Amino acid sequence: MNTENLTAGLAQAVMSSVPETSAEAMKEARKGLLDFTAAAFAGRRDKGIEKLIKLAEEEGGAPIAPLIGRKQKTTPSQSALINGFIAHALDFDDVHSDVRGHPSAVILPALIAAASSGRIDKSRFLGAYVTGIEVMARLGESSGRSHYEKGWHNTGTLGAIAAACAVGFAENLNHHQLQKAIGFAAARSGGMRVQFGTEMKPLHAGLAAQAGLFAVKLAQAGFGGSAHALDGEKGFFGLYGDLERAETLLLNGWGKPWRITSPGLWFKVYPFCSAAHHAADAILKLKAEHGLTFSQTERVDVIYPPGGDAALTERRPKTGEAGRFSVEYVISLALHGKDLSAEHFTSEPIPEFLQKGFARIHRGYDDQIQPADNAVPKGRFTIVRVTAAGNHVYEARIDCPKGAPGNGLSEKDIEDKLRLALPGEEKRAAELIKAAGQPNIERYLQLI
Repeated sequence: MNTENLTAGLAQAVMSSVPETSAEAMKEARKGLLDFTAAAFAGRRDKGIEKLIKLAEEEGGAPIAPLIGRKQKTTPSQSALINGFIAHALDFDDVHSDVRGHPSAVILPALIAAASSGRIDKSRFLGAYVTGIEVMARLGESSGRSHYEKGWHNTGTLGAIAAACAVGFAENLNHHQLQKAIGFAAARSGGMRVQFGTEMKPLHAGLAAQAGLFAVKLAQAGFGGSAHALDGEKGFFGLYGDLERAETLLLNGWGKPWRITSPGLWFKVYPFCSAAHHAADAILKLKAEHGLTFSQTERVDVIYPPGGDAALTERRPKTGEAGRFSVEYVISLALHGKDLSAEHFTSEPIPEFLQKGFARIHRGYDDQIQPADNAVPKGRFTIVRVTAAGNHVYEARIDCPKGAPGNGLSEKDIEDKLRLALPGEEKRAAELIKAAGQPNIERYLQLI
């Protein structure tokens, strides 16, 4: 493909998509919607939400769109922003290895906002979600590893375009309008990994959702802008990614299979960065097999392939929020007998006894170890080696942690995740489970 036609090609691929014909894709979409809902309800009391709601109230506007887990409504634009934050607040929402980020926390808030304003055919909601994930996964694959490794947060940089494509699909934009919407969204793509461990990190998801929604509105209004925003050296891939990769990968084999099914979404069992899930599974396995405790532990080595811990930016976190991106904190919690649950990953300071444990935990890298064929993400593994009193050494290796594709959660697992996020609200949880399985999303919107 000529790199001057990437934007037009993407718009054409989106508008000609028919994901509803894939039973597997629609099944995974329903699971994704339910997991997103569980993550959002789990995060609905995060302190940052009140700050955003206060700002939304000061701005004013017609309150027609829901805020997940809250009684009040707000404008569609603020709904997309705040629901994106809510869903990603605990880092308990899904990830996708092609994206190297969090697709549902961006795409679904944008679609919820659009659906609440009556602008889309609600029966196209799940199909639009599948299409949005296809876009975001292909943007991630086309941008290559260097995009993330430079410090960009893919959830924000790729999410705005994916959200615009999802909403544009649901609202039946014409080809030219969608080309423009892609450009408007690309102009607002952003998010830096320096914000990991702060309230700004989950806000990247909300900002991307809001940007995608607004991009479609601009296109529908006939606002002027380039229809070639992905193309050439001065376009998105020239600046953010890899033009040669995009030429080869962006559109090749579109929907065959849908990326929501292969490699698929990773539904989390822990409320922290997925890059630490391998180590979490490993340390819990060692504890279960050998009864290890912190007092027995002299040293812990955590071995990655080079770059395997890039997202784990915090080696000495001071708060639980920062601890979402720290393998040292996760292992210290586990060895001290603490549950790896949301209560330990808030903005509260980490107790001193847990911080002291960090000094015993050391990261290492080995490029000679062969990753397993089923590794998720591809090429990844984590080895946790514990040296205990008496020079006893215990080791566990995890290539595909619980929740990742290939070791995924069942529908019942995800339903249980939602029930746990709604303690004392069994009826609401049951109704949400039923509503998420319906072709028309109207009842779901009423329940959230």
